[in-house]
Amino acid sequence: MGLLNKLFNISSEPKEEKVLPWQALTDVNQLNEIEKRSMSKTQLIFKHSTRCGISRMVMNQFVSMYDLDINVDLYYLDLLNYREVSNEVGYKFQVLHQSPQLLVIRNGVAVAHASHSAINEMQLTKFV
Repeated sequence: MGLLNKLFNISSEPKEEKVLPWQALTDVNQLNEIEKRSMSKTQLIFKHSTRCGISRMVMNQFVSMYDLDINVDLYYLDLLNYREVSNEVGYKFQVLHQSPQLLVIRNGVAVAHASHSAINEMQLTKFV
């Protein structure tokens, strides 16, 4: 078994899980605060469907690639449990709903957004 583990880079050591500084987005009133904060600091909203395998895959890739040193506020929206909030995000920031989806909010508006695999192609540092 040792040879197979080496060939496939399998380790018996538990992997340290990367934890992002997510803030739960659970109330439409938070959107006004996000808009206000975006005047001085970039705000990111990650919309995720907990029942979608593609959404889970994209979120896992996002987490593994995310630069913890980037100076932004990062919000996580479980769009199935907070459908009203998800709908309001689309209205407020004028972005058609997708899942998964990442919105970049600056100066009160969505300056960029991406969905599905395009999320992980975004160069977030250029919005900071």
